[in-house]
Amino acid sequence: MSQYFAVHPTHPQPRLIAQAAAIIRAGGVVAYPTDSCYAIGCHIGDKEAMQRLRSIRKIDDKHHLTLMCRDLSEIATYAQVDNVQYRLLRKLTPGSYTFILRASREVPRRLLHPRRKTIGMRVPEHAVAQALLAALGEPLLSATLSLPGDALPLNDGEEIRTRLEHALDLVLDAGSCGIEPTTMVDLTGAVPELLRQGKGSLDPFGF
Repeated sequence: MSQYFAVHPTHPQPRLIAQAAAIIRAGGVVAYPTDSCYAIGCHIGDKEAMQRLRSIRKIDDKHHLTLMCRDLSEIATYAQVDNVQYRLLRKLTPGSYTFILRASREVPRRLLHPRRKTIGMRVPEHAVAQALLAALGEPLLSATLSLPGDALPLNDGEEIRTRLEHALDLVLDAGSCGIEPTTMVDLTGAVPELLRQGKGSLDPFGF
């Protein structure tokens, strides 16, 4: 049965965040809030936890997972970023965007899209997510908390706990954070390609 922490949405309790980070390091899969909607995440180096995450979402290895990063410098560690991409990322992070980028050698092969060797990258603008990432000291492997058959992502901590209490190790409940997923943009080509229109504005791309 999953643990349940009620955390303040703008000033999360350090003790609870530290406990959440410890659960992740120990192989836990957690639900946590972001600036677009709730996500589920696990440790970047834990293969079993990654498989549990994919099982909850019912997605295979061709579905991009996302590395939730603290800042732009962390993205640059785990992805190949040229000068043009860097300027765009600097303008749009933190924010409600997921960027598909070519992974660097720092990223374990099992996390990559099997054919393209790419991965999603994101910097959330949410105090709880940022505090969790700071406590971890590394990216959090994540996916939107959208379950098979549901029209919208889950947005209520109690409902998340009820529906996934035997699949998750922890629910970090910071109240409603929205039901609109990120805008997803592929930056691996000559020009940005819109993959999903979501919360992030399209204006910077001229789509």
